[in-house]
Amino acid sequence: MALVIAKKELTKKDLNKACKDYSFYIKITADIKQKIVIIGGQYHADTEKVLIEKYDSLRKDIWGGGFNLKTKKFETNALLNIKPGANESMEIIDSKSRKEFLKLVHNKLVNIENLT
Repeated sequence: MALVIAKKELTKKDLNKACKDYSFYIKITADIKQKIVIIGGQYHADTEKVLIEKYDSLRKDIWGGGFNLKTKKFETNALLNIKPGANESMEIIDSKSRKEFLKLVHNKLVNIENLT
């Protein structure tokens, strides 16, 4: 499991590390309240665990998606997005949460398209 915490500008080395589990897709998990983004890993649950245990993130603030290296597009679907009573889908349904997730990952991973 290769996880990268996106703190500053993403490097080619970071991207290569995050691609170890999937050759064309990078999993993205983010705490939209604390503005923490972790990329890579085989399962979103792995990075969710890191966010909860290391950063005291709350499950309601954690959302998942990914970046498709072939299409160069961000996606907003993950099993961890299913939150009974709040988000009944793998897709981030709530437009505010989806917008915050996408804005955060675009800001933290601003140069990802140039590294692929």
